[in-house]
Amino acid sequence: MAAVGGCGWAAVCEKFRTARTLSTVESRKDPETDPYRSKYSARALLQEVKQLLSAAEEGDEARLLAVRRAVLEYELGVNHTDTEELSAGEEHLQRCMQLLEPHPLSPDCVSLYIQAQNNLGILWSERDKIKTAQNYLESAEALYNQYMKEDGNPPLDPSEHFMAEEEKLTDQERSKRFEKAYTHTLYYLAQVYQHLEMIEKAAQYCHTTLKRQLEYCGYHPVEWALNAATLSQYYLSKQCFMESRHCLAAASVIFSQAGQVPSAEDTETEQDQQDLRQRKAEIARCWIKYCLNLLQSAQKLLEDNIGELDPDRQLELKAQRKKEEDEKEKGRKKAVLFGMSDVCDSVLAMEEKVSSVYPLDFQEAREIFLVGQNYVQEAKEFFQVDGYVTDHIEIVQDHSALFKVLAFFEEDYERRCKMHKRRIDMLEPICSELNPQYYLLISRQLQFELADTYYKMMDLKVAIGNRLEELDSHTIKKINSLAQFAIKYYELFLDSLRNPDKVFPEVLKEDVLRPAMVAKFHIARLYGKLITSDSKKQLENMQTSLEYYTFLVDYCEKYPDAVRAIETELELSKEMVGLLPTKMERLRAKLCPFI
Repeated sequence: MAAVGGCGWAAVCEKFRTARTLSTVESRKDPETDPYRSKYSARALLQEVKQLLSAAEEGDEARLLAVRRAVLEYELGVNHTDTEELSAGEEHLQRCMQLLEPHPLSPDCVSLYIQAQNNLGILWSERDKIKTAQNYLESAEALYNQYMKEDGNPPLDPSEHFMAEEEKLTDQERSKRFEKAYTHTLYYLAQVYQHLEMIEKAAQYCHTTLKRQLEYCGYHPVEWALNAATLSQYYLSKQCFMESRHCLAAASVIFSQAGQVPSAEDTETEQDQQDLRQRKAEIARCWIKYCLNLLQSAQKLLEDNIGELDPDRQLELKAQRKKEEDEKEKGRKKAVLFGMSDVCDSVLAMEEKVSSVYPLDFQEAREIFLVGQNYVQEAKEFFQVDGYVTDHIEIVQDHSALFKVLAFFEEDYERRCKMHKRRIDMLEPICSELNPQYYLLISRQLQFELADTYYKMMDLKVAIGNRLEELDSHTIKKINSLAQFAIKYYELFLDSLRNPDKVFPEVLKEDVLRPAMVAKFHIARLYGKLITSDSKKQLENMQTSLEYYTFLVDYCEKYPDAVRAIETELELSKEMVGLLPTKMERLRAKLCPFI
């Protein structure tokens, strides 16, 4: 086509190229006061080219013109959606597809057709019409699969329709761009399935997308790393620890590339550096969750019916370990892992720093704990309490949880006590400084956790004391002190449930029912554990204990639906409500033998 409407074809191609440059390159430099300046300039040029093509005679070149017009409609559609003019954008993208409709599977149309469907999928997602978006994207996926099955040769890239013959792309470059367009299809589908809560399918598509981005070198290291780290949390929820660890190791390795890639003219701002530090801390938090979940899952496997480590179960699992490891190694070859030949050694080295199999003793648990603790420090470097209160506290809570689960594996009661003391030392200052008016839920979590930790320490001190021939005054003082601190924090938690008039709710909401009942039950038990030589004080403690046990029994009689939340505690409470009055009568008789 030597001339188009009196204008040389080379000039037309130049206008098109300039429009593309304005849209993709120059627009990044537009000022905040005029954010779409380059986009609008690009649109004017595209409209000029469209007018020139409209003036062209069709004849034998009718199909060629139709495809070129479709390219322009596509570019205008993207331009309008980029400038938040969705209705106009949709019209142009629909016209693009209509022009291509007679031959969507031909090599000169298929890539453009898929990209138009991708953009319509995005457009409808932005309108929150997820099902419509799904239809467009699944149609694009089907078109790609059909083309690869029936033809498979690298199709033309849309930009080639406005290039001179000598400028046309190589087959290798065409293939790369076509595969990139299809990768975008899968990427958007993963998000759509996530919105539709088709979580497993979303994870599959996300994994495939990440793998393809690496394969075709079409990724931004930071974005890729964050997506891989997020995917690791899905595998974590399924207890697929090998896959979760692989995603995290790959995320860490790929993220490290971000610091190696110089930005344009080294104009990286302080904000860019801040964003990088935040992303690094977010990946560290995913590692913390990995270590914590692996340890907690192992605890569930190993604990007996009272929450202690079961030695028989431990030996049984150790005997199975060798066989399971062999099977997992075979399974690894079948697992959906990322093909990263260039960074494979780095990923493997990262994986070797932490196990993906359940720890079965203290030493194995400690190795996982130490990895998690290192990531806690890394995450806290960015998420500091000044500026990131909620994030910082969540990280500290995870740190506390790491100590809690490590203590499960520790056989020595004194050392276990010290681990719980570490938890108190990190949680208590935060709890005392937090304003419950603004952070009520977090305050409650911290109060309950502190109460629970003091409670565990008291139980351990009682167990240590039971090994002695006679309790010494120091041990008695320690047991009583721990019990009183536990009572204090349980009471603070229960007080937080009161209304502004300080009245405790008659009916507890479902989200606080169990913790409130457990707090009441534990306070009852704690008053029963207080050691005193003063019989009158002992009687007072027993009376208080009885009142708390009675609360549980009365509440469940009045609201039977609550029973399923606290069956074990209720059974023991009923037993104590039956036993305590008799014990108290005996004690009264000793105090006043003539009454």
